[in-house]
Amino acid sequence: MAEDSDLERTESATPRRLEQAREEGQIPRSRELASFALLGGAAIMAWLLMPQISRDLQRMLAGGLKFDRAMAFDPQYLFAVIARETWEGVLAVAPLLALLTLFALLAPLLISGWNFSSKALEPDFKRLDPISGLQRMFSTQGLGQLGLALAKTVLIVGFAAWGMWQQRDAALGLVGQNLEAGIGHMARIVGWSFLLITGALGVLAAVDVPFQLWSYHKKMRMTKEEVRRESKEQEGDPHLKAHIRAQQREVARRRMMSQVPKADVVVTNPTHYAVALQYQNGQMRAPKVVAKGADLIALKIRELAESHRVPVLEAPPLARALYRHAELEMEIPQALYNAVAEVLAWVYQLRAWRTQGGPPPSPPEALEVPSELDAGARA
Repeated sequence: MAEDSDLERTESATPRRLEQAREEGQIPRSRELASFALLGGAAIMAWLLMPQISRDLQRMLAGGLKFDRAMAFDPQYLFAVIARETWEGVLAVAPLLALLTLFALLAPLLISGWNFSSKALEPDFKRLDPISGLQRMFSTQGLGQLGLALAKTVLIVGFAAWGMWQQRDAALGLVGQNLEAGIGHMARIVGWSFLLITGALGVLAAVDVPFQLWSYHKKMRMTKEEVRRESKEQEGDPHLKAHIRAQQREVARRRMMSQVPKADVVVTNPTHYAVALQYQNGQMRAPKVVAKGADLIALKIRELAESHRVPVLEAPPLARALYRHAELEMEIPQALYNAVAEVLAWVYQLRAWRTQGGPPPSPPEALEVPSELDAGARA
């Protein structure tokens, strides 16, 4: 059962999977949205630009119907007139065509944004396989698309038929009107029919866009095994990462241990904790921790300190407080200044005794450590 669940596409697509799909040209698309945007844009642009286009075409038509003696005896003149009138016709409709092209390009951006993929342009000879084509044609998806196309056709034809039925009396009345009034009335009828078809496409787009988004994300779903494999590829093998972290910790521990011989004093618990402190007068504002550790690491710090004749002081409350609240390579907390100052004073006395002789200094006792910093005191 576990193997079957791993083979089922039950997991949502990861951002990496969606990015790879975009690189391959696989993005959600809605033909109905593009058709609606194109037709709606055409309606708006025709409404705004049609007066100017009508005047330009009327002027072009009037110029094309002119005939004079020069045209009859000079064939080149006729070709020049045709070229001029054609160019004027192109200029007349150019704004409309340019805006329609812009709408056609912007419509897909509404649901998938801008995406350019060279892989989508690469030839795929599998698409030429007739067997695969028949399988796609009679697959569940192919039959669903066929049913959707039939439903769209019925809806659009139904809207158009209803609009024509509503305007039947007006259409029949065009016969009794003069030319100018009839043209205007016919334009209103065509505009009304155009609006109905655009509304039908709007309904289809409102249904198709959510469906295409749902279908796309369903298609992009991944199996649990694919998610795990992608996670390993992005984050690396957990065993390898653990090995790298272990090596990093080992390098950091060795670097820390190399600082113990340079320490001024090591404060211990005596065996559970060990903290090495260093203070350079005039170069440091306060003593800092150069090494610290617990249990085996604490024992190693103590052995290194003793082998390099670094003073070792058993002060359990201070050792616990420094271990818990002082960060490595950082200054000690201000609340421990007095206690550490007494320890350093003892260290300086011990150095003087080693060089000058005399009675050995007594180690400090009853060091003042705030109870809120001493975990052992709270326990």
